[in-house]
Amino acid sequence: MKQLLDKHKILTLVLAGVAGGVASLGGYMVVASNEAASIEAKQNASGQLARYASLNSSPAFDFTGVSEIANPAVVHIKSTISSGGGMGDGARQQQMPMDPFEFFRGGPGMEFQQQGPRQSSGSGVILSDDGYVVTNNHVVEGASKIEVVLNDKRTYVAELVGTDPNTDIALLRIGEKDLPFLKLGNSDDVKVGQWVVAVGNPFNLNSTVTLGIVSAMGRNIDLIRSKGNKYAIENFIQTDAAINPGNSGGALVNTAGELIGINTAIASETGSYAGYGFAVPVNLVKKVVNDIMKYGKVQRALLGVSIQEISQELADAQGLKDLKGVYVAEVVENGAGEKAGIKKGDVILKVAGIEVNSSSRLQEEVGKYRPGDKVMITIRRKSGVIDIEATLLNAEGKTKLEVAENDVSDAYQGMKMDNVTREEKVALGVKSGVKVGAIEKGLFKEAGIPVGFVITHINNEPVYSAKGAVSLLKSLSGAITIEGYTADKKERVFAVKLPRKD
Repeated sequence: MKQLLDKHKILTLVLAGVAGGVASLGGYMVVASNEAASIEAKQNASGQLARYASLNSSPAFDFTGVSEIANPAVVHIKSTISSGGGMGDGARQQQMPMDPFEFFRGGPGMEFQQQGPRQSSGSGVILSDDGYVVTNNHVVEGASKIEVVLNDKRTYVAELVGTDPNTDIALLRIGEKDLPFLKLGNSDDVKVGQWVVAVGNPFNLNSTVTLGIVSAMGRNIDLIRSKGNKYAIENFIQTDAAINPGNSGGALVNTAGELIGINTAIASETGSYAGYGFAVPVNLVKKVVNDIMKYGKVQRALLGVSIQEISQELADAQGLKDLKGVYVAEVVENGAGEKAGIKKGDVILKVAGIEVNSSSRLQEEVGKYRPGDKVMITIRRKSGVIDIEATLLNAEGKTKLEVAENDVSDAYQGMKMDNVTREEKVALGVKSGVKVGAIEKGLFKEAGIPVGFVITHINNEPVYSAKGAVSLLKSLSGAITIEGYTADKKERVFAVKLPRKD
């Protein structure tokens, strides 16, 4: 496999992401309402989970039940990318770019990219009945408008709740209730050789189901890190279920109908399926999603050690008894590892009782925790095997959790909007909304919208953030409606005529 993924070979690693195109990894984060402790709590609170009770976990090669569960919960995501998003000026002839992110900006079968807005296509998975949707960061990165198309063809403009470029995960939300969703599985239980089903929208073909097995675990293909993400975590589930451009963000499901991974990348010479697909394990996805929901950003915990895979050569040179575990090459000064007593030359065998025999598995296991968490690290040194309790730290060497600043405000056509606080939402009895902070002379002032007005819906679409409201307004033209509440809690609807688009 190592030779397969050698950067010096003609094989190109590409994101399974977008039939139309995406911008490079990056992202911004906005504060989400802390209305639930976790995505697991949301799932458990819903009666919709009962539908899993009748599914046989050993389907005897009949996967219709799995498909019936997964298809309604997998969505088609269409992202509008503004001009200037990365292809340079004018058109550019290109055969097989070595940058996997660049490849999908043109799309399969296209040899050049024109100036102007373009649309990328990917997939997503509904995680809760109230509209939380997970996808890949590269599917929505740089998008001025994100649309979510349900299996029944209903279409919504989505809010970007938050992103994590280090795991290539993004969380969206749409304004709908009683949605079907996929139950979260346990990726730690996934075994090589087990049957899996991949569900997504490759090549803009909605609700496509492919079958395969887990062909490997713990794959590190150096794709996310290659884009400059210092704390990238790559411990992919590898599958031979057919994954193609447009599958990014879609579901990898076990035979019990549970989500075990988010399909992310493929290994291919052509950009299409060649037998190797890679998915982010769902246990890591859960942690990322819960962090974004609760804090508005991912809480990255670090052990503070430089690690190295144990080869036979390293084992011989350092006098190691076997090839199990991960070798500690360096210990960061004042890091969590040093403070716990981990030393250079130690071999890390387990994290919280889970064996770690690769750098990628160690990074994933540590990545499931937050700064301040106490984790038992099992190490082997010449004196024997010992357990050490480490208090994990953030990149600044602190245990404090960081909450994304709620300073996201934006303006459009002279109307400034700010995010609504949780307290204001509770007082009004609403789950969405942005507050009008100021209005200059223009079409919104002429419509009579007052300062302090809380906008809950624009053209019947709920709005969750100021940036999202501006993004939605920019996508509309002609006569629209703006609904919400005045400062004295009176419900009002205003009609506004937006300028026509060229």
